[in-house]
Amino acid sequence: MELNYTIDENLERYENLPLSIFKQADEASRVVAEEIAGLIKAREKEKKHCVLGFPTGSTPVALYKELVRMHKEDGLSFNNVITFNTDEYYPIHSGNLQSYARFMREYLFDHVDIKEENINIPDGMLPMEEVGNYCKYYEDKIKELGGIDLQILGIGGTGHIGFNEPGSYRGSVTRLITLDTLTRAGAASDFFGAENVPAKAITVGISTILSAKKIILMAWGEGKAKVLKEAVEGEVSEMIPASFIQEHPQALVVIDEAAAAELTRIKTPWLVGECTWDEKLIRKAVVWLCKKIDKPILKLTNRDYNDNGLSELAAEYGTAYQINIKVFNDLQHTITGWPAGKPNADDSDRPERAKPFPKKTIIFSPHPDDDVISMGGTFIRLVDNGNDVHVAYQTSGNIAVFDEDVLRFADFAVDYHDSFQMGGMEFKELYNRVQDSINNKVAGDVDSEEVKQMKALIRMGEAKAACRYVGVPDENVHFLNLPFYETGTVKKKPVGDDDVDIIVKLLREVKPHQIFAAGDLSDPHGTHRVCLEAIFMALDVVKDDKWTKDCYIWLYRGAWQEWGLSEVEMAIPLSPDEVTRKRKAIFKHQSQKDSALFPGSDAREFWQRAEDRNHATAVLYDKLGMAEYQAFEAFVRWIPESWK
Repeated sequence: MELNYTIDENLERYENLPLSIFKQADEASRVVAEEIAGLIKAREKEKKHCVLGFPTGSTPVALYKELVRMHKEDGLSFNNVITFNTDEYYPIHSGNLQSYARFMREYLFDHVDIKEENINIPDGMLPMEEVGNYCKYYEDKIKELGGIDLQILGIGGTGHIGFNEPGSYRGSVTRLITLDTLTRAGAASDFFGAENVPAKAITVGISTILSAKKIILMAWGEGKAKVLKEAVEGEVSEMIPASFIQEHPQALVVIDEAAAAELTRIKTPWLVGECTWDEKLIRKAVVWLCKKIDKPILKLTNRDYNDNGLSELAAEYGTAYQINIKVFNDLQHTITGWPAGKPNADDSDRPERAKPFPKKTIIFSPHPDDDVISMGGTFIRLVDNGNDVHVAYQTSGNIAVFDEDVLRFADFAVDYHDSFQMGGMEFKELYNRVQDSINNKVAGDVDSEEVKQMKALIRMGEAKAACRYVGVPDENVHFLNLPFYETGTVKKKPVGDDDVDIIVKLLREVKPHQIFAAGDLSDPHGTHRVCLEAIFMALDVVKDDKWTKDCYIWLYRGAWQEWGLSEVEMAIPLSPDEVTRKRKAIFKHQSQKDSALFPGSDAREFWQRAEDRNHATAVLYDKLGMAEYQAFEAFVRWIPESWK
């Protein structure tokens, strides 16, 4: 597939940049890699260097993986390639885990035949007094080579490109900048805490980026959707630095469907042109209309449809009443207090089957607390309704435990043995080793094996406590400890056969009628996405097993967002008492209480995020004319292609 650098004339009213939207990030990354490979080969034929601008972060990981594959399998040579990276933290040593210099070597440079002298990455270890001259040298070197042939970019949560934060001006060049608070919060997981993230960085400037002959900006996942809309559909503004690429004659935005979610053509396609009206799009349009004019579904009129760009839908269905009653009933049928099906009931309009009952259910939880944070009310309801509920914690979550919690538990172990005169020498030796390891650890270092194990045990104990509170027997609690996770760093290994085999073994042991899994499909680098990938691979392995013919798979979302009402297929209402029970289950995870190690840019605790999200869903159902509840947890049913 060739990339098109011209704006679709049907979309010029809304979009100020040409866009290519792909279903998945991996597919998009392959096409961008083909563009880069084609340019490298074209320059090679001309006996010229190919000058590329490269970003770091999670966005280009799949791109670099594909370039490495092209080199090893297709013979793509980087012998004529000169690269300039957009940025680097300051100060930071190039060998540090979080260094962008190390990132580029691990993901690309060490695996291809690029010449060492052709690699250019800002130097994060320069003395402060040398930074100014170095930045001028970096800028001049790009110009001496004739400029960058193709600049690849990601987009940050603040709209930054490179480390050009909000407020960066059009004429800015390579320079030292102070990082935005939100940018530092977003990088906290890489540095094992926001306090360890450098306050500054060296970045190429806006004018440096715009001087490139071509620009491709890539973005994946719902987390980038809002800022991407501002960059593509909004006015050029210093507050959204990525918007400056609207001024470039050969710029292109390449995104996945999740990152496109807020674009007018995706969110409200009826405002752009003719639509093919299926059930989901009709529901989406009606919910949008209700929110826009603040009316419940059953009060919408023909005029409401006609005055708000939905005359085509009204004409197709004849009257507003016919549309209204259809969508109202559709949404009403998503609501059920029986997440595993109600026994001895008519299930023709229910999201889950009445039989068999009770059901065997597996809840997959990427981390040891995602189960109760994301679907704790449903979890409790499943147990209360008498189902055989199993919980499978896919990873240990050990990197998300504070060092002081390890010392607190180690203290307890030593004091316990001393108090009961059990002889605590081994425990004291262990405590001393753990204490030395933590005290001598430099910010951002990987934990020792002993510390990692203790952190895993802390989270395991908390998960057990939460399950006991809910009412799940110990034998139904499974700690899978998938190998891909156990690196001790935020960067994980790819999912392998060992990970899949562990999940397959559990599935065949339980033979569930229901599976619940974290459905963060578009998360480009996080544990949720990788854990879901491992589940999907396992489900493909067991596709011919007899039990799969009577198994439903339900996807839930994390603490930061919820399924849109056009997507929801099962909504579990929670009373105030059930919300309180869910909160108490979350509180069993004491190491994540009060202050999580990786909180992101949201200052609220995880239980607060979950409650606010669940309540917001209930308010929306109420405003649409449904029964009023305290909270809702929402799910989407997923059917594997290989099961169809």
